Amino acid sequence: MPVAEKTNINILMVSLALQGHVNPMLNFAKRLVSKGVHVTIATTEEGRARMLKNTDQNLSDSGIRLEFFSDGLSIDFDRSDTKAVINSIRENGPKNLSNLIDNLKNQTFSCVIVNPFVPWAIDVAAKYHIPCAMLWIQASACYSIYYRYFKSTDVFPKLEDPNEKVHLPGLPTLEVRDLPSMILPSSPVQFKEVMAGLINGLDKVKWVLGASFCEIEEEIVKSLDSLTPIYNIGPLVSPSLLGEKETSNVSADMWNAEDSCIEWLNTKPNSSVIYISFGSLVVLSKKQMTNLATALKNSNNNFLWVVKPANNGGYASEDPAYELPKEFLEETEGRVLVVKWCAQTKVLQHPAVAGFISHCGWNSLLETLISGVPVIGYPSWSDQPTNAMLVENVFKNGVRIKVGEDGVGSVEEIERCVYEVVEGPNAAEFRKRALEIKESARKALQEGGSSSVNLNKFLGELTSKNDPSD
Repeated sequence: MPVAEKTNINILMVSLALQGHVNPMLNFAKRLVSKGVHVTIATTEEGRARMLKNTDQNLSDSGIRLEFFSDGLSIDFDRSDTKAVINSIRENGPKNLSNLIDNLKNQTFSCVIVNPFVPWAIDVAAKYHIPCAMLWIQASACYSIYYRYFKSTDVFPKLEDPNEKVHLPGLPTLEVRDLPSMILPSSPVQFKEVMAGLINGLDKVKWVLGASFCEIEEEIVKSLDSLTPIYNIGPLVSPSLLGEKETSNVSADMWNAEDSCIEWLNTKPNSSVIYISFGSLVVLSKKQMTNLATALKNSNNNFLWVVKPANNGGYASEDPAYELPKEFLEETEGRVLVVKWCAQTKVLQHPAVAGFISHCGWNSLLETLISGVPVIGYPSWSDQPTNAMLVENVFKNGVRIKVGEDGVGSVEEIERCVYEVVEGPNAAEFRKRALEIKESARKALQEGGSSSVNLNKFLGELTSKNDPSD
Protein backbone atom coordinates (compact mmCIF):
# COMPACT_ATOMS: atom_id res chain seq x y z
CA MET A 1 0.00 0.00 0.00
CA PRO A 2 2.29 2.81 -1.24
CA VAL A 3 1.95 6.24 0.35
CA ALA A 4 0.67 8.83 -2.10
CA GLU A 5 1.72 12.46 -2.38
CA LYS A 6 0.40 14.50 0.55
CA THR A 7 -2.96 16.22 0.14
CA ASN A 8 -4.47 19.18 1.98
CA ILE A 9 -6.99 16.85 3.67
CA ASN A 10 -6.60 16.61 7.46
CA ILE A 11 -8.98 14.23 9.25
CA LEU A 12 -9.76 13.79 12.95
CA MET A 13 -11.10 10.37 13.97
CA VAL A 14 -12.88 9.87 17.32
CA SER A 15 -13.38 6.53 19.08
CA LEU A 16 -13.51 4.85 22.46
CA ALA A 17 -10.31 2.95 23.30
CA LEU A 18 -11.96 -0.48 22.95
CA GLN A 19 -10.03 -2.82 20.68
CA GLY A 20 -13.02 -3.58 18.46
CA HIS A 21 -13.69 0.14 18.03
CA VAL A 22 -10.15 1.42 17.46
CA ASN A 23 -8.94 -1.30 15.09
CA PRO A 24 -11.27 -0.44 12.17
CA MET A 25 -10.40 3.24 12.69
CA LEU A 26 -6.69 2.36 12.53
CA ASN A 27 -7.15 0.27 9.41
CA PHE A 28 -9.15 3.06 7.78
CA ALA A 29 -6.47 5.56 8.81
CA LYS A 30 -3.78 3.45 7.13
CA ARG A 31 -5.82 3.39 3.93
CA LEU A 32 -6.33 7.16 4.08
CA VAL A 33 -2.61 7.73 4.63
CA SER A 34 -1.93 5.68 1.50
CA LYS A 35 -4.00 8.32 -0.32
CA GLY A 36 -1.88 11.16 1.08
CA VAL A 37 -4.31 12.17 3.84
CA HIS A 38 -3.17 13.45 7.26
CA VAL A 39 -4.93 11.57 10.10
CA THR A 40 -5.25 12.21 13.84
CA ILE A 41 -6.95 9.55 15.97
CA ALA A 42 -8.42 10.82 19.24
CA THR A 43 -9.40 8.16 21.75
CA THR A 44 -9.87 7.85 25.49
CA GLU A 45 -6.99 7.95 27.95
CA GLU A 46 -7.14 4.33 29.10
CA GLY A 47 -5.87 3.31 25.66
CA ARG A 48 -2.70 5.42 25.88
CA ALA A 49 -0.31 2.84 27.34
CA ARG A 50 -1.63 0.04 25.14
CA MET A 51 -1.48 1.98 21.89
CA LEU A 52 1.86 3.65 22.53
CA LYS A 53 3.72 0.57 23.80
CA ASN A 54 5.42 0.01 20.44
CA THR A 55 5.53 3.53 19.06
CA ASP A 56 5.51 7.21 20.00
CA GLN A 57 2.66 9.68 20.00
CA ASN A 58 3.63 11.53 16.84
CA LEU A 59 3.85 8.84 14.17
CA SER A 60 5.51 11.08 11.61
CA ASP A 61 6.73 8.14 9.54
CA SER A 62 3.21 6.71 9.16
CA GLY A 63 1.12 9.87 8.81
CA ILE A 64 -1.03 8.92 11.81
CA ARG A 65 -1.03 10.98 15.01
CA LEU A 66 -2.52 9.75 18.29
CA GLU A 67 -4.21 12.05 20.79
CA PHE A 68 -6.06 11.18 23.99
CA PHE A 69 -8.89 12.71 26.04
CA SER A 70 -10.50 11.71 29.33
CA ASP A 71 -13.81 9.88 29.59
CA GLY A 72 -14.21 11.51 32.99
CA LEU A 73 -13.10 8.46 34.97
CA SER A 74 -9.77 7.61 36.57
CA ILE A 75 -7.43 5.29 34.65
CA ASP A 76 -7.80 2.53 37.28
CA PHE A 77 -11.63 2.65 37.22
CA ASP A 78 -13.20 -0.76 36.50
CA ARG A 79 -14.60 -0.21 33.01
CA SER A 80 -16.61 -3.41 33.08
CA ASP A 81 -19.17 -1.12 34.77
CA THR A 82 -20.57 -0.21 31.36
CA LYS A 83 -23.39 2.00 32.65
CA ALA A 84 -20.95 4.21 34.55
CA VAL A 85 -18.63 4.48 31.53
CA ILE A 86 -21.44 5.43 29.14
CA ASN A 87 -22.89 7.99 31.52
CA SER A 88 -19.50 9.53 32.27
CA ILE A 89 -18.34 9.88 28.68
CA ARG A 90 -21.73 11.24 27.62
CA GLU A 91 -21.33 13.95 30.27
CA ASN A 92 -17.59 14.63 29.99
CA GLY A 93 -16.68 13.58 26.45
CA PRO A 94 -17.96 16.69 24.61
CA LYS A 95 -16.06 19.09 26.89
CA ASN A 96 -12.84 17.04 26.90
CA LEU A 97 -12.83 16.46 23.14
CA SER A 98 -13.49 20.19 22.62
CA ASN A 99 -10.52 21.00 24.86
CA LEU A 100 -8.36 18.66 22.79
CA ILE A 101 -9.41 20.36 19.54
CA ASP A 102 -8.73 23.76 21.10
CA ASN A 103 -5.24 22.58 22.10
CA LEU A 104 -4.54 21.46 18.52
CA LYS A 105 -4.70 25.05 17.27
CA ASN A 106 -2.11 24.36 14.60
CA GLN A 107 -4.48 21.80 13.04
CA THR A 108 -7.29 22.70 10.65
CA PHE A 109 -9.49 19.66 10.23
CA SER A 110 -11.26 18.95 6.94
CA CYS A 111 -13.53 16.36 8.52
CA VAL A 112 -14.33 14.62 11.80
CA ILE A 113 -15.02 10.90 11.49
CA VAL A 114 -16.85 9.39 14.46
CA ASN A 115 -17.74 5.79 15.18
CA PRO A 116 -21.27 4.80 16.28
CA PHE A 117 -20.50 4.66 19.99
CA VAL A 118 -19.51 8.31 20.44
CA PRO A 119 -22.64 9.98 18.97
CA TRP A 120 -22.04 13.10 21.09
CA ALA A 121 -18.93 13.78 18.97
CA ILE A 122 -21.26 14.64 16.07
CA ASP A 123 -22.37 17.74 18.00
CA VAL A 124 -18.75 18.64 18.78
CA ALA A 125 -17.96 18.60 15.04
CA ALA A 126 -21.02 20.79 14.39
CA LYS A 127 -19.90 23.22 17.11
CA TYR A 128 -16.61 23.76 15.25
CA HIS A 129 -18.35 23.82 11.84
CA ILE A 130 -16.31 20.81 10.68
CA PRO A 131 -18.03 18.42 8.22
CA CYS A 132 -18.80 15.10 9.91
CA ALA A 133 -18.74 11.51 8.68
CA MET A 134 -19.68 8.36 10.56
CA LEU A 135 -17.66 5.19 10.18
CA TRP A 136 -20.15 2.36 10.72
CA ILE A 137 -18.00 -0.42 12.21
CA GLN A 138 -20.64 -3.16 12.06
CA ALA A 139 -22.39 -4.92 9.18
CA SER A 140 -24.60 -2.87 6.85
CA ALA A 141 -27.39 -5.20 7.97
CA CYS A 142 -27.10 -3.86 11.53
CA TYR A 143 -27.12 -0.27 10.27
CA SER A 144 -30.34 -1.05 8.38
CA ILE A 145 -31.94 -2.66 11.43
CA TYR A 146 -31.01 0.16 13.82
CA TYR A 147 -32.02 2.84 11.32
CA ARG A 148 -35.43 1.33 10.67
CA TYR A 149 -36.01 0.57 14.35
CA PHE A 150 -35.34 4.09 15.61
CA LYS A 151 -36.97 5.83 12.64
CA SER A 152 -40.09 3.63 12.44
CA THR A 153 -40.37 1.42 15.52
CA ASP A 154 -43.96 0.49 14.62
CA VAL A 155 -42.77 -1.88 11.84
CA PHE A 156 -41.17 -4.10 14.50
CA PRO A 157 -43.04 -6.52 16.77
CA LYS A 158 -42.74 -6.15 20.57
CA LEU A 159 -39.47 -8.18 20.39
CA GLU A 160 -40.34 -10.21 23.48
CA ASP A 161 -40.72 -13.60 21.74
CA PRO A 162 -37.31 -14.72 20.34
CA ASN A 163 -39.09 -16.80 17.67
CA GLU A 164 -41.27 -13.96 16.36
CA LYS A 165 -40.64 -13.03 12.73
CA VAL A 166 -39.34 -9.65 11.54
CA HIS A 167 -39.57 -8.61 7.88
CA LEU A 168 -37.23 -5.86 6.64
CA PRO A 169 -36.24 -4.78 3.09
CA GLY A 170 -33.08 -6.36 1.70
CA LEU A 171 -32.84 -8.99 4.46
CA PRO A 172 -34.05 -12.57 4.74
CA THR A 173 -36.90 -13.12 7.20
CA LEU A 174 -35.44 -12.61 10.66
CA GLU A 175 -36.38 -13.95 14.03
CA VAL A 176 -36.17 -11.66 17.05
CA ARG A 177 -33.17 -13.71 18.24
CA ASP A 178 -31.32 -12.55 15.06
CA LEU A 179 -31.57 -8.85 15.94
CA PRO A 180 -28.83 -6.82 17.65
CA SER A 181 -29.32 -7.25 21.38
CA MET A 182 -29.16 -3.50 22.05
CA ILE A 183 -32.75 -2.99 20.84
CA LEU A 184 -34.22 -5.92 22.75
CA PRO A 185 -36.27 -5.40 25.95
CA SER A 186 -33.62 -7.32 27.93
CA SER A 187 -30.86 -4.88 26.99
CA PRO A 188 -29.68 -2.22 29.46
CA VAL A 189 -31.41 1.04 28.56
CA GLN A 190 -28.13 2.96 28.18
CA PHE A 191 -27.17 0.86 25.12
CA LYS A 192 -30.44 1.70 23.41
CA GLU A 193 -29.97 5.38 24.28
CA VAL A 194 -26.53 5.42 22.62
CA MET A 195 -27.88 3.95 19.38
CA ALA A 196 -30.96 6.19 19.42
CA GLY A 197 -28.69 9.22 19.83
CA LEU A 198 -26.63 8.13 16.88
CA ILE A 199 -29.50 7.50 14.47
CA ASN A 200 -31.25 10.70 15.50
CA GLY A 201 -28.01 12.62 14.94
CA LEU A 202 -27.59 11.47 11.35
CA ASP A 203 -29.09 14.70 10.01
CA LYS A 204 -25.81 16.36 11.07
CA VAL A 205 -23.69 13.72 9.32
CA LYS A 206 -22.73 14.23 5.67
CA TRP A 207 -21.33 10.77 4.97
CA VAL A 208 -22.04 7.30 6.40
CA LEU A 209 -19.08 5.09 5.54
CA GLY A 210 -19.19 1.34 6.17
CA ALA A 211 -16.46 -1.10 7.21
CA SER A 212 -18.15 -3.80 5.08
CA PHE A 213 -18.08 -4.23 1.28
CA CYS A 214 -21.06 -4.09 -1.06
CA GLU A 215 -20.64 -7.47 -2.71
CA ILE A 216 -21.65 -9.45 0.40
CA GLU A 217 -24.53 -7.16 1.44
CA GLU A 218 -25.66 -5.82 -1.94
CA GLU A 219 -29.43 -6.05 -1.43
CA ILE A 220 -29.17 -4.60 2.08
CA VAL A 221 -27.15 -1.61 0.84
CA LYS A 222 -29.56 -1.00 -2.04
CA SER A 223 -32.51 -1.00 0.37
CA LEU A 224 -30.97 2.00 2.16
CA ASP A 225 -30.45 4.16 -0.93
CA SER A 226 -33.73 6.04 -0.45
CA LEU A 227 -33.10 6.57 3.30
CA THR A 228 -29.66 7.62 4.59
CA PRO A 229 -27.31 5.64 2.31
CA ILE A 230 -24.24 3.81 3.51
CA TYR A 231 -21.11 3.78 1.35
CA ASN A 232 -19.01 0.73 2.12
CA ILE A 233 -15.24 1.22 1.93
CA GLY A 234 -14.12 -2.10 3.41
CA PRO A 235 -13.27 -4.65 4.37
CA LEU A 236 -11.30 -2.56 6.86
CA VAL A 237 -8.70 -5.13 7.83
CA SER A 238 -4.99 -5.05 8.51
CA PRO A 239 -2.94 -4.42 5.34
CA SER A 240 -1.05 -7.64 6.12
CA LEU A 241 -4.19 -9.64 5.31
CA LEU A 242 -4.11 -8.11 1.84
CA GLY A 243 -0.47 -9.00 1.29
CA GLU A 244 0.57 -5.39 1.87
CA LYS A 245 3.22 -3.95 4.16
CA GLU A 246 2.06 -2.44 7.45
CA THR A 247 2.52 1.36 7.36
CA SER A 248 2.44 1.65 11.15
CA ASN A 249 3.22 -0.51 14.17
CA VAL A 250 0.58 1.19 16.31
CA SER A 251 -1.89 -1.34 17.69
CA ALA A 252 -4.95 -1.49 19.95
CA ASP A 253 -4.27 -5.09 21.04
CA MET A 254 -5.04 -5.62 24.71
CA TRP A 255 -2.63 -8.53 25.17
CA ASN A 256 0.61 -9.81 23.70
CA ALA A 257 0.22 -12.58 21.17
CA GLU A 258 1.92 -15.91 21.82
CA ASP A 259 4.34 -16.94 19.05
CA SER A 260 3.78 -20.62 19.86
CA CYS A 261 0.55 -20.55 17.79
CA ILE A 262 2.23 -20.44 14.40
CA GLU A 263 4.96 -22.88 15.41
CA TRP A 264 2.27 -25.34 16.52
CA LEU A 265 0.18 -24.81 13.36
CA ASN A 266 3.26 -25.54 11.26
CA THR A 267 3.24 -29.09 12.66
CA LYS A 268 -0.35 -29.79 11.58
CA PRO A 269 -1.67 -30.96 8.19
CA ASN A 270 -3.53 -28.54 5.94
CA SER A 271 -7.19 -27.93 6.83
CA SER A 272 -6.97 -29.95 10.06
CA VAL A 273 -7.29 -27.28 12.79
CA ILE A 274 -10.34 -25.50 14.16
CA TYR A 275 -9.43 -22.07 15.56
CA ILE A 276 -11.52 -20.81 18.51
CA SER A 277 -11.62 -17.24 19.80
CA PHE A 278 -14.33 -15.04 21.26
CA GLY A 279 -12.66 -11.66 20.83
CA SER A 280 -11.49 -9.13 23.36
CA LEU A 281 -14.70 -8.66 25.36
CA VAL A 282 -16.84 -11.80 25.50
CA VAL A 283 -16.21 -14.19 28.39
CA LEU A 284 -17.85 -17.61 28.28
CA SER A 285 -19.92 -18.94 31.17
CA LYS A 286 -18.75 -22.09 32.93
CA LYS A 287 -21.43 -24.13 31.17
CA GLN A 288 -20.45 -22.74 27.76
CA MET A 289 -16.80 -23.52 28.45
CA THR A 290 -17.51 -27.04 29.67
CA ASN A 291 -19.78 -27.90 26.73
CA LEU A 292 -17.29 -26.52 24.24
CA ALA A 293 -14.40 -28.42 25.83
CA THR A 294 -16.41 -31.67 25.82
CA ALA A 295 -17.39 -31.25 22.17
CA LEU A 296 -13.79 -30.57 21.16
CA LYS A 297 -12.56 -33.56 23.16
CA ASN A 298 -15.08 -35.80 21.38
CA SER A 299 -13.98 -34.55 17.97
CA ASN A 300 -11.10 -36.01 16.00
CA ASN A 301 -9.87 -32.57 14.94
CA ASN A 302 -6.99 -30.41 16.13
CA PHE A 303 -7.91 -27.17 17.92
CA LEU A 304 -6.21 -23.86 18.64
CA TRP A 305 -8.17 -22.21 21.46
CA VAL A 306 -7.73 -18.67 22.77
CA VAL A 307 -8.76 -18.52 26.45
CA LYS A 308 -8.32 -14.99 27.77
CA PRO A 309 -6.94 -14.16 31.23
CA ALA A 310 -9.31 -13.44 34.09
CA ASN A 311 -8.55 -9.71 34.18
CA ASN A 312 -9.88 -9.09 30.69
CA GLY A 313 -12.20 -6.30 31.90
CA GLY A 314 -14.77 -7.10 29.24
CA TYR A 315 -18.36 -8.20 28.86
CA ALA A 316 -18.80 -11.33 30.99
CA SER A 317 -21.52 -13.80 31.79
CA GLU A 318 -22.87 -13.97 35.36
CA ASP A 319 -20.67 -16.99 36.05
CA PRO A 320 -17.59 -16.28 33.95
CA ALA A 321 -15.17 -19.13 33.34
CA TYR A 322 -11.47 -18.59 32.77
CA GLU A 323 -10.15 -22.12 33.24
CA LEU A 324 -10.69 -25.32 31.31
CA PRO A 325 -11.80 -28.55 33.00
CA LYS A 326 -8.70 -30.08 34.61
CA GLU A 327 -8.77 -33.31 32.64
CA PHE A 328 -9.31 -31.60 29.27
CA LEU A 329 -5.66 -30.88 28.43
CA GLU A 330 -4.59 -34.37 29.46
CA GLU A 331 -7.21 -36.10 27.33
CA THR A 332 -6.53 -33.92 24.27
CA GLU A 333 -2.73 -33.82 24.47
CA GLY A 334 -1.22 -33.27 21.04
CA ARG A 335 -4.52 -32.19 19.47
CA VAL A 336 -5.17 -28.95 21.33
CA LEU A 337 -3.12 -25.82 21.94
CA VAL A 338 -4.58 -23.33 24.45
CA VAL A 339 -3.15 -19.78 24.50
CA LYS A 340 -4.10 -16.50 26.17
CA TRP A 341 -3.97 -14.51 22.92
CA CYS A 342 -2.69 -14.90 19.38
CA ALA A 343 -1.96 -12.94 16.22
CA GLN A 344 -5.34 -13.70 14.63
CA THR A 345 -4.51 -12.37 11.17
CA LYS A 346 -1.55 -14.76 10.95
CA VAL A 347 -3.58 -17.69 12.28
CA LEU A 348 -6.45 -17.18 9.82
CA GLN A 349 -4.04 -17.16 6.88
CA HIS A 350 -2.34 -20.41 7.93
CA PRO A 351 -3.11 -23.37 5.61
CA ALA A 352 -3.64 -25.69 8.62
CA VAL A 353 -6.80 -23.79 9.66
CA ALA A 354 -10.03 -25.44 8.47
CA GLY A 355 -12.61 -23.30 10.28
CA PHE A 356 -13.17 -20.67 12.95
CA ILE A 357 -15.50 -20.98 15.97
CA SER A 358 -16.17 -17.29 16.47
CA HIS A 359 -18.37 -14.97 18.51
CA CYS A 360 -18.97 -13.24 15.15
CA GLY A 361 -17.79 -9.79 16.16
CA TRP A 362 -17.66 -7.78 12.96
CA ASN A 363 -13.90 -7.14 12.99
CA SER A 364 -13.15 -10.84 13.45
CA LEU A 365 -15.67 -11.74 10.79
CA LEU A 366 -14.14 -9.34 8.25
CA GLU A 367 -10.70 -10.82 8.93
CA THR A 368 -12.18 -14.27 8.38
CA LEU A 369 -13.90 -13.24 5.13
CA ILE A 370 -10.70 -11.79 3.65
CA SER A 371 -8.85 -14.98 4.68
CA GLY A 372 -11.34 -17.37 3.06
CA VAL A 373 -12.00 -19.42 6.21
CA PRO A 374 -15.42 -21.05 6.93
CA VAL A 375 -17.18 -19.94 10.11
CA ILE A 376 -18.95 -21.63 13.02
CA GLY A 377 -20.88 -18.81 14.67
CA TYR A 378 -21.35 -18.80 18.45
CA PRO A 379 -22.76 -15.31 19.09
CA SER A 380 -23.34 -13.68 22.46
CA TRP A 381 -24.63 -10.09 22.35
CA SER A 382 -24.65 -6.74 20.50
CA ASP A 383 -24.38 -7.24 16.71
CA GLN A 384 -23.08 -10.81 16.98
CA PRO A 385 -26.45 -12.63 16.57
CA THR A 386 -27.11 -10.66 13.37
CA ASN A 387 -23.64 -11.42 12.03
CA ALA A 388 -24.08 -15.14 12.76
CA MET A 389 -27.37 -15.03 10.87
CA LEU A 390 -25.55 -13.43 7.92
CA VAL A 391 -22.94 -16.21 7.94
CA GLU A 392 -25.62 -18.88 7.71
CA ASN A 393 -28.30 -17.25 5.55
CA VAL A 394 -26.63 -14.52 3.45
CA PHE A 395 -22.89 -15.20 3.12
CA LYS A 396 -23.46 -18.99 3.29
CA ASN A 397 -19.84 -19.57 4.35
CA GLY A 398 -20.62 -21.49 7.52
CA VAL A 399 -23.13 -22.45 10.19
CA ARG A 400 -24.47 -21.07 13.46
CA ILE A 401 -24.56 -22.92 16.76
CA LYS A 402 -28.17 -22.99 17.97
CA VAL A 403 -28.39 -22.02 21.63
CA GLY A 404 -31.03 -22.26 24.36
CA GLU A 405 -32.57 -19.37 26.25
CA ASP A 406 -29.46 -19.35 28.46
CA GLY A 407 -27.25 -18.66 25.42
CA VAL A 408 -25.56 -22.06 25.72
CA GLY A 409 -25.00 -24.48 22.85
CA SER A 410 -25.27 -28.14 23.77
CA VAL A 411 -22.36 -30.55 23.34
CA GLU A 412 -24.24 -32.32 20.56
CA GLU A 413 -25.01 -29.05 18.74
CA ILE A 414 -21.38 -27.91 18.83
CA GLU A 415 -20.25 -31.34 17.57
CA ARG A 416 -22.82 -31.11 14.75
CA CYS A 417 -21.56 -27.70 13.63
CA VAL A 418 -17.89 -28.73 13.68
CA TYR A 419 -18.73 -31.81 11.63
CA GLU A 420 -20.78 -29.74 9.15
CA VAL A 421 -17.93 -27.33 8.44
CA VAL A 422 -15.01 -29.78 8.44
CA GLU A 423 -16.33 -32.98 6.83
CA GLY A 424 -20.10 -32.84 6.40
CA PRO A 425 -21.91 -32.99 3.02
CA ASN A 426 -21.78 -29.17 2.72
CA ALA A 427 -18.18 -28.74 3.88
CA ALA A 428 -16.77 -28.41 0.35
CA GLU A 429 -19.43 -25.82 -0.51
CA PHE A 430 -18.60 -23.80 2.62
CA ARG A 431 -14.92 -23.77 1.64
CA LYS A 432 -15.73 -22.81 -1.94
CA ARG A 433 -18.03 -20.00 -0.82
CA ALA A 434 -15.43 -18.73 1.69
CA LEU A 435 -12.84 -18.50 -1.09
CA GLU A 436 -15.32 -16.73 -3.40
CA ILE A 437 -15.97 -14.12 -0.71
CA LYS A 438 -12.21 -13.72 -0.18
CA GLU A 439 -11.79 -12.95 -3.88
CA SER A 440 -14.70 -10.50 -3.99
CA ALA A 441 -13.35 -8.69 -0.90
CA ARG A 442 -9.97 -8.17 -2.52
CA LYS A 443 -11.55 -6.97 -5.76
CA ALA A 444 -13.69 -4.46 -3.86
CA LEU A 445 -10.51 -2.78 -2.58
CA GLN A 446 -8.67 -2.74 -5.89
CA GLU A 447 -8.73 0.32 -8.14
CA GLY A 448 -12.17 0.44 -9.75
CA GLY A 449 -13.68 -1.89 -7.13
CA SER A 450 -16.79 -0.86 -5.23
CA SER A 451 -15.01 0.12 -2.01
CA SER A 452 -12.22 1.93 -3.84
CA VAL A 453 -14.79 3.93 -5.84
CA ASN A 454 -16.69 4.89 -2.66
CA LEU A 455 -13.51 5.97 -0.87
CA ASN A 456 -12.33 8.05 -3.83
CA LYS A 457 -15.76 9.70 -4.02
CA PHE A 458 -15.58 10.63 -0.33
CA LEU A 459 -12.06 12.05 -0.68
CA GLY A 460 -13.04 13.88 -3.86
CA GLU A 461 -15.85 15.65 -2.06
CA LEU A 462 -13.53 16.53 0.82
CA THR A 463 -10.92 17.86 -1.59
CA SER A 464 -13.45 20.13 -3.31
CA LYS A 465 -14.60 21.43 0.11
CA ASN A 466 -11.03 22.24 1.09
CA ASP A 467 -9.91 23.77 -2.21
CA PRO A 468 -9.06 27.43 -1.44
CA SER A 469 -9.90 28.38 -5.03
CA ASP A 470 -13.54 27.32 -4.54
